[in-house]
Parts: sequence; structure tokens; C-alpha cells
Amino acid sequence: MTVACLESLTFGLGHLVRAADRLGERLLLLTRDPAYYAYELDRLPTDAVDVVVTDTFDVERVDSLLRRTPGLRGLISSTDTWTLAGADLTDRLGLPGLDPAVLRLTRDKAAVRNRLHEAGLTRARAVEGAVPGRETRGLLLKEAGLPLVLKDTAGTGSQNVWLVRDEGELDAALEESSGRDLKGRLFAEPYFSGPVYSAETLTWAGRTRLLGVSSRLMSPEPHFREEITAFPVAFPGAQRTSLESWLDRVLVAIDYTDRFAHVEFVLTSDGPEVVEVNPRIGGALVGEGMCRALGVNVYEAVIEAALGRRPRLMDADLPGGPAVAFVLGYPAAPGVFTGVAGLDRLTDMPGAPTWYPAKQPGDLIEHLSDSRGYAGLVYAEAETAELATHRAVAAANALRVLTEPAGREAPGGG
Repeated sequence: MTVACLESLTFGLGHLVRAADRLGERLLLLTRDPAYYAYELDRLPTDAVDVVVTDTFDVERVDSLLRRTPGLRGLISSTDTWTLAGADLTDRLGLPGLDPAVLRLTRDKAAVRNRLHEAGLTRARAVEGAVPGRETRGLLLKEAGLPLVLKDTAGTGSQNVWLVRDEGELDAALEESSGRDLKGRLFAEPYFSGPVYSAETLTWAGRTRLLGVSSRLMSPEPHFREEITAFPVAFPGAQRTSLESWLDRVLVAIDYTDRFAHVEFVLTSDGPEVVEVNPRIGGALVGEGMCRALGVNVYEAVIEAALGRRPRLMDADLPGGPAVAFVLGYPAAPGVFTGVAGLDRLTDMPGAPTWYPAKQPGDLIEHLSDSRGYAGLVYAEAETAELATHRAVAAANALRVLTEPAGREAPGGG
């Protein structure tokens, strides 16, 4: 029996393969470029997963391929980029899955905010019509106020997000955004001040279990570059219970009845405010960290959900493990990635720090203001998320992500 995976997150494929094997399923990875998963594939036996190279943006081609796949029982689409294609294919093929309308809603940040506002779960609605012009400018100032955030309704990785703190920044952001290729529409919302977190949840039949909360330490304003994550954040018991209840209401409000969700929120002085709801397990090393910190392979729940079964993780006692943290490694300047200096020093540092590469030498790094710019991650463990953060930061500080100006001939090149 086969479970297909329409692309995947950068890390976690190995856990997914092992989960499928334990459940008696064969994993089929459909991808445009297997090199994207080189780190994971290189660590798996050569016959552990079936890899088919195809244009995964071509829904008709993927549909035809899947219809010819013997024993196909489920489809996983765990990335923002392919969420809607996966929903369409699941619906076409009659496979278990969320209502495509719900997934379309989650990929529209403005629509989610408005739905939550109607349910009394946020203080503000989304303000659309954000294009340069006096009328738009006045509307944003009146409806969203200052400071505000302009962003893409379907954006990912903190791309196409502008913090606006005064009218001059508003004019600049509207002008800059008019020249961007957005995945959705531009909209505005108030800027909610406070620390940012991500709730890692699993929902089945409308009931949500909070598996834990990840911290998300960001770069200084005005950018929203992700820099450090730790899991699980130790909230006091009453606050955690309150958060779980709030998350349950948030997901009910958008009709999210099943599967993992990665809910980003700001903990303001007036309570939590949703940033976005992602219908998937967390990216980067969030999945890896959950497996280690919870003491279970959470990807078994991904496979079970794809098969239409109630995930055992909904009710399981979690044995637990070390708390984890990781630091995203960005170069000091854009250019061609050439390597990482200082990796030899990690062996003498506490927390078993490990470098997880996200880019390969020769890759071009152009954008340093959002998560497109990181070359890899430094991961470390400890007894608490706070201590794991200290260890991961200390290890990351010993490393340097190296780049050369684009166009310079590589050493030894002809």
C-alpha cells in the first residue's frame, strides 16, 4: 500500500519514511528536484522511499501519475506552496483529507483574520485594497492605524511583509509592494507587539491537542526574519490551559477539523493574537524537535491522518525527551554560498550541537531579510528550552556562514 507525498518540508523526510514503514505503508515522494532533500535522502537506505521526479506544479500530470500508482491510499501535502494543489488532488482522487475550502481559507491570511474577527477572537479585521494612492493611504491609516503590517495574503517565509511605523514608511511600503510578484493580494492589519510563538497542534474530529509551543525569536525591526526557535516553551499550567482553549476556538472558527496545524501568534499585553494558521507540521527543525522533545515519532500521526485514521498521538501518553533549540545560520553578506567555518568546534560544546545544511555550496543567497537567506541551522539540546537556546546560540556564534560575491570564479575553476 502506498502513501504519496507531494513535495515535503526540507527536514523530516526520514521520520516520515520510518513512520510509513512502521504502519505498513510505502512512501512515494513526488518532487521537481530531489537535490532539495539531499540531506535526508543521503541518510536513508537507497530503497527506503520511492522518488519520482515530475513537475509538481502541473496538477494534471500529477493527477495522471497518482491514478496509475498501485494501492494508493493517501496523499500528504505538507508545504505552503503545494497546499492547494494537494487539496485539489485529494478531492479528485477521493482520498481522505480536509475540505479543500478549509485549506483555501488557511492560505488566505486576510480571510482568516476576518473570520476570527467575526468570532470575537481578534481585535482587528484585515484591510484590503492596499495599492498606491491617496484613497488607499487614507483607508489604511483610518482602519488599521499605526503601526501596521502590510503583507501578502498567501505569503510564506516572512516574504513580502512590511512593518509600517509612520506615514513615510507607509508610502515607501506601498510603492515597494506595487513592484513585487505577490502570491496572493496585499492587505494590512495592525502590528501586534509582543513575543512571537508557534503552537504545534493536532486536531481530529474537531478536538485539538496542544503538543507544545515553540518560541520564535525574530530579527530587530523592521524585518521579520526568523532567527531562533526553541521547544517546548514552559508556560505555567493555567496559562497553557488557557492557550489550548483559545487555540481550539481559533481552529473551530475556521472549520479546521483534522490534522496538524502550526499556529503563529503574538502574545500581547491583552492576550494572544493570531499571525497565521498553517495547515501542516512546523517547518525547519520544528518536526525534528517535536520528535525528540516528546519522545515519539510525530510523523506517524501525519501518515495516519492521510489514511483517514484517528492519530494515536491524540490520546498517547508522551514519554518526553530533551528540550531543543535551533539557530538559523545566515551569512553576513549575500552571494554564492561556499561553506561554513568553525564546524570542527561543535564537538567540544555542550548540548550535542549539530549543523543541518539547508543549502549546498554553489547556491546563490540573495535575500537576507527573510528566511530565504539561511544556509542551515545549528541544533542543540538541554533540560529546558531556555538552556537549549543558550547552547544553540553559543554553538552558532562559533560558526561563520561564508559567501563570495556572485560572478567571482570559484577556486580552481577554468
